[in-house]
Amino acid sequence: MPLQVGLLVDASNSVRDRFKFEQEAAIEFLNQIIRPSYDKAFVIGFDTTPEITQDFTDSTELLSRGVRALRAGGGTAMYDALYFACRDKLKNAPRKGPVRRAIILLSDGEDNQSRVTREEAIEMAQRADVIVYTISTNVSGVKRQGDKILERIADATGGRPFFPFQLRDVSNDFAEIQNELRSQYALAYIPEDFRTDGRFRSIQITADQKGFHVRSRRGYYAPHNR
Repeated sequence: MPLQVGLLVDASNSVRDRFKFEQEAAIEFLNQIIRPSYDKAFVIGFDTTPEITQDFTDSTELLSRGVRALRAGGGTAMYDALYFACRDKLKNAPRKGPVRRAIILLSDGEDNQSRVTREEAIEMAQRADVIVYTISTNVSGVKRQGDKILERIADATGGRPFFPFQLRDVSNDFAEIQNELRSQYALAYIPEDFRTDGRFRSIQITADQKGFHVRSRRGYYAPHNR
């Protein structure tokens, strides 16, 4: 299934210490996962506002330039950036047939500038059918409040949170995300509730065989006929 991927990189002052290394790890990830003429990705850096440094493209060279164009500095409006990427870039992105939409969010999770709330950003990701993988930039060795926020975002969208306390672990986490995006299953079912009321429908998927953990979206928003 073709991929539409958004790379969201926290470019605030709080992540300055490991910024260069994470840029190179992100470039390696994009070079590995994007298949020209099949997949597309974009790059957004954010501090107080989101900035598109490379729009949708299948060119890994252009994506690499977009990542290297990121500059650290300023506050953190993480929820605004996630909301923007889902609503303005992924939700209505052109496609031919089914696609898999994903965002890789690199941040410490400490938002201090956003206008939208965490739950509003999560809702927009769910409405846009976007899986969010989060990679924490916290290097303290202890989980902080921002890590809990990143975990909440990933879990609510069917993604997975990563906490690479060592720099060398960042590349490994990108590799795991790549493997997951290439080895997912698409399931369909007929719901009992066909009401077009725009409300959230919770779903739960479990494996019959013990020892397996299924990670999936928590639900979806029904169509809304006004």
